[in-house]
Amino acid sequence: MIEARRLHILRAVADHRTVTAAAAALYLTPSAVSQQLAALEQETGHRLVERSARGVTLTAAGEILLTHANAVLAQLERAESELAAYGSGEAGVVTVAAFATGISLVVAPAITGLAASTPGIRVRVRDAEGDASLVMVLDRQVDVAVAVEYRGAPRADDPRLTRVPLYAEPFDAVLPLGHRLADAAQVAVADLAGDPWIGPYPGNPCHDVVVLACEYAGFEPRLEHSSDDFRAVVSLASAAAGVALVPRSALADLDLKGVVVRPVDGVAPTRRVFAAVRRGAEQHPLLRPVLAALQEAAAPQG
Repeated sequence: MIEARRLHILRAVADHRTVTAAAAALYLTPSAVSQQLAALEQETGHRLVERSARGVTLTAAGEILLTHANAVLAQLERAESELAAYGSGEAGVVTVAAFATGISLVVAPAITGLAASTPGIRVRVRDAEGDASLVMVLDRQVDVAVAVEYRGAPRADDPRLTRVPLYAEPFDAVLPLGHRLADAAQVAVADLAGDPWIGPYPGNPCHDVVVLACEYAGFEPRLEHSSDDFRAVVSLASAAAGVALVPRSALADLDLKGVVVRPVDGVAPTRRVFAAVRRGAEQHPLLRPVLAALQEAAAPQG
């Protein structure tokens, strides 16, 4: 008999690619993870993982079992949802991980809405970038992620997650006051090919949006300054240190006296924001109102 707990460990190892990282995510010791993998291999009669200096990869048998693990774990989430519904489930704590702007735009308003509509639900918030929050959901560290599309993000049909679209927003060009294009009504990304750039660090989903926009425009940006804080990005632009592309909502409360902000000419790079839960958990009586409140809060953002 295969234990569901070991299937969860197998998926964590597949996601994190090392026993040490999987153990940290699951709050276990590496030796405990290794023991559970060994027990799972004994239960199945197949070698499931290959270890190397670069980490851990699944064997063909491991990949087959992972496909079934995703289905089994999703069904267990559904079972928990139905049992919670049976027991009313109208009161409890839901943990939401979201990036800073997402907290301001949708999570905080959703909390206000829930206080009026479903006062028994208490939301606990954790600040996390969009790529990190999805891993936190899969590792059961949080219940809901407010995340953004990025290169390498789980696809919409990923069997581990259920996604709910929230909003999309364009990136605007942020230029120093004395920039040669400061008087233009719109700025083409291609016209900034020769400029130094300011942007988020690799791994931040917004970094991928900026780099892809530049690639589509035919060049690789010369990123001379890096910060995940858009306040710092705007400050550097005001010091004429370079140009940047910044999500429109992130500019709303910043001091823009030293810069000009212009829409991007043509198809603007876009940040697409969604909420995600573990597949099968979307009908949980605690999570369903939270997802609905997030969608309602996101409606004015388009």
